[in-house]
Amino acid sequence: MLRVGLTGGIGSGKSEVARRLVAHGAVLIDADVAAREVVVPGSRGLRRIVAAFGEEVLSPDGSLDRARLGEIVFGDPELRAKLNAIVHPLVREWMDAAERTAVQAADRRGPIAVHDVPLLAESRRKSGFDLVIVVDVPPELQVQRLVSQRGLTPDQARARMNAQASREQRLEVADVVISNSGSLDDLDHRVAEVWADLQRRAGLSPP
Repeated sequence: MLRVGLTGGIGSGKSEVARRLVAHGAVLIDADVAAREVVVPGSRGLRRIVAAFGEEVLSPDGSLDRARLGEIVFGDPELRAKLNAIVHPLVREWMDAAERTAVQAADRRGPIAVHDVPLLAESRRKSGFDLVIVVDVPPELQVQRLVSQRGLTPDQARARMNAQASREQRLEVADVVISNSGSLDDLDHRVAEVWADLQRRAGLSPP
């Protein structure tokens, strides 16, 4: 099995790359899904968050109020680190279990497991993967996409970007870079190239 880490800054188009890799045959393990699952009502993750930040982070139905928690930790690096120390180990545990389940269910030898990890550069998890793919775009294009596609102001977009690793930090952990500054056709072509390379690395013959 080839274990691949996939990351990219907000607005980079990482999800588009993930969808294309799945279409080619990759097994996707999504950290965003994991982050939601480990804090569902009744989970130890949610209990730990409430113990650390108080019941004000709960919605009336007992679920996590992500918006409220975000308001608390967004502008405070120490509180954000405190939250990450709770959530990140649980996310890794969930993703490892999901990978084992996916591999057991795979109907072919040597599956390629792609771990979609938005904060891979921040958590310095490169050592856990056979290689890391970084989806890369210039910061000015990130701002444009966040404004046009998500309705943020330019200042809001830059604040979100500044809360993540820098472009340079992400590229430092990259074994493979997918530039997503062009058209969707360009992206299709590049992902197909990368998929062929992943198959070779995994010892699989391209179809």
